[in-house]
Amino acid sequence: MAEEIKQPILNPPVPAQRNTARPDDGFRSVRKGFGRRQEANDGIDSKLLDLARVTRVTGGGKRMSFRAVVVAGDKKSKIGIGIDKGKDVSQAIEKATARAKKNMINVVIVDGTIPHQVEAKVGPAVILLKPQKKGRGLVAGGAVRTICELAGIKNISSKILSGSKNKLNNARATMEALRKLKSEKVEVRK
Repeated sequence: MAEEIKQPILNPPVPAQRNTARPDDGFRSVRKGFGRRQEANDGIDSKLLDLARVTRVTGGGKRMSFRAVVVAGDKKSKIGIGIDKGKDVSQAIEKATARAKKNMINVVIVDGTIPHQVEAKVGPAVILLKPQKKGRGLVAGGAVRTICELAGIKNISSKILSGSKNKLNNARATMEALRKLKSEKVEVRK
């Protein structure tokens, strides 16, 4: 019998290991926006206003995604609205929240209410906002109430003048009305 010569193995095989690096572990990628997210307590609250499942019909079938409408505010006169889509609910809400924080506006608030009456129309939605005395509270419903709460308005009266029940259009109209506010009271001619 021929004797087999055993040679030492110079590079033994190493079992394959999974890459367990996550963005939360300090791993930084080259892609923009990828890495640690700054989720510090910045004093901004957010509320989900509307969540809808949307479908895009393609040649191969239907593609489902979710559209989230989020309102973010600091309850000290800053308010923003964000609309975004995602493959799942959590992704859509996260993206919409980031967009709401990015698109914030300053609202003129005088003694816990708005300085003057204002009306705005966006699409089919028409919103009327009126100032109220101290102690009256938020006399508003739906999207208008949520936006006024997060903006820090304590006393206001509102009316949705259109027949629109669409929360997104009502929210957009409310934001437009708050943008129209002036710091001084505007005299209305009768």
